[in-house]
Formats: sequence, structure tokens, C-alpha cells
Amino acid sequence: MPATSSIAKRTPLCGAILVCVINPLPALALECAQEKAVYVDMDDAYELRFEPMSSDSPVSNRLKLTVRNTAIVAEGIVMRTDDNLRADGRIMFECPEGDVTGADLKACTVWQGMVYASDLKGHIRTLPAEGESAADRLFLPALGPSIQKSSLWGQGKATVAPWDVLSLKGCNQ
Repeated sequence: MPATSSIAKRTPLCGAILVCVINPLPALALECAQEKAVYVDMDDAYELRFEPMSSDSPVSNRLKLTVRNTAIVAEGIVMRTDDNLRADGRIMFECPEGDVTGADLKACTVWQGMVYASDLKGHIRTLPAEGESAADRLFLPALGPSIQKSSLWGQGKATVAPWDVLSLKGCNQ
């Protein structure tokens, strides 16, 4: 019998710890609802936090994107398509309040596109709804290049472009 099996049999806790160390994210995703999920990019330069929405809102998720080592906080929303098969996201920075024009919204939009969820094996699906277990990873196509072309980019602002894939880091309480 292999030594690792013998050790695990003698100390069941050792086997449980080994499973958690090797594969920690699925347990975290099961414990965290999507509306409380916190994600980071591969370089840990950006953090994306989901926040709960009221059930009567057409917006399915609200989120905040922060840039590490800056005071920058961009706000965003996710709206479901009519068929609930897609999640259309938008991240905005320093948008004017009150009556705004389409040009105003375009100027303050940092990123817009579909938000995709992924498990650790890379299977793509739609973003989980509120109350569902958080996705292990998010894919926001062209997030990095969009930030580089936006008002969020520049001296005293973001100077590192994030990857388009963000991984689950934790859960808001």
C-alpha cells in the first residue's frame, strides 16, 4: 500500500486537508452566492466585487471594479437578456449624474460586453443569478484593452491592464 494512503487512513484529517489544499476554489464557490462574490485578475491588480440588487430591478447585478494601489473605483451593472441566456455588463467611471446623453454615457463607459462564467475546467456558461453559487472564474472579453482606451487609464489612474479572466478570491459578508 502506498505511504500516502497509509497516512491518510491513519489520520482522516490529513486527507481532508490535502483535498482542500489541492482544490480550494470549488468549495469557496459553493459557499458564496454570486451577488457577494469577489474576483481578482491574474496579476492581482484589479478587484471586481459583486453587490446584491433588489429583486424588482431590471439590473441583475451591481459591481465595483477597484484598481490596486489607487483610489479608483469604477461602478458597473449586469443586465440579463430577455431570454436569460446572456449577461450584458457595463463598467463606468466618473459618469455624470442626472440627465445624461448617449455621448455622456459613451465617454464614461470603460467596458461593455457579455459577462461569461467558467468553472475550473474551462466550461463556459452564463453568469449565475443572485442566490446561485458564484462562478469560479469570469471572462470579460477585451477588458484590458478597453481599460487602456478609457478615462480610467493614465497617470495617477490605472497603468496596468488586467487580464480578461478574473478568478474567485472570496466572498463579501
